[in-house]
Amino acid sequence: MSDTANAPLYPEKISTIGIIGAGQMGSGIAQICSLSGYEVRLQDVAEDALERSLAGIARQMDRQISKQKLSQSDRDGALERIRTSTEMGLFEDCELVIEAATENEELKRDILVKLCPVLKPDALICSNTSSISITRLAATTDRPERFMGMHFMNPVPVMQLVELIRGIATSDDCFQRVREVTEALSKTPVAAEDFPAFIVNRILLPMINEAVYTLYEGVGTVEAIDVAMKLGANHPMGPLELADFIGLDTCLAVMYVLYEGLADSKYRPCPLLVKYVEAGWVGRKAGRGFYDYSGEKPVPTR
Repeated sequence: MSDTANAPLYPEKISTIGIIGAGQMGSGIAQICSLSGYEVRLQDVAEDALERSLAGIARQMDRQISKQKLSQSDRDGALERIRTSTEMGLFEDCELVIEAATENEELKRDILVKLCPVLKPDALICSNTSSISITRLAATTDRPERFMGMHFMNPVPVMQLVELIRGIATSDDCFQRVREVTEALSKTPVAAEDFPAFIVNRILLPMINEAVYTLYEGVGTVEAIDVAMKLGANHPMGPLELADFIGLDTCLAVMYVLYEGLADSKYRPCPLLVKYVEAGWVGRKAGRGFYDYSGEKPVPTR
């Protein structure tokens, strides 16, 4: 791994940001970073995922142009600032790398082990994990003092919040530099402690899990539960609709982190949630979850 013993605590300037993972979250982060003037290095193990990501980013920017929220020249400049590769060597000139891979601790740890040797000694690393211990992930690296959580909300271009999570070894300088980047992206940073699922998912996912229990126990149908929460609690999306949007596999992964990390039965994942994930019915991205997305409009499946 790279020699960080005599390296400065953080780079003097962050101008190039690396992003690992070209899925929904990684693509969204790449989009806002490029539009904010940063050079972007987007990596994924699959070339077709990178192609889909760039096409999706271009479509999103074209929509902004049609709404007169973005100029053609700004769109073209932002796309030119994004470079892609399937190789980790892409990150050798980055001052900050954001890991945005699937919410799986073993996968993330493996990525971090492969990432560190190619980085500059003073480069910072953030994880976009929505629930996993930052301290544990940092211990995988050669620079725990320059590692922290940077949890964006989905969809990244729209949602204002970014949770910033310090591990036990994260330095003040690292935290401050990442906060500055967050603000430069026109996002609002909120500091969260390194407890399972942090703030937003500690509150949100148990609510979704309880909505699944409400369905499982026959208290209401999918439609009744979502309408009740939208009209009764003024939520913009019902909890089951939101679960499909997030991905039921991600919801289940977070619930397992809460259940195992806090050892409290109130976080036990609903058996119906487990069954849907086992069936591959994980929401919008699969075409089916609590709603069927094969037609012109989503239809409740229960």
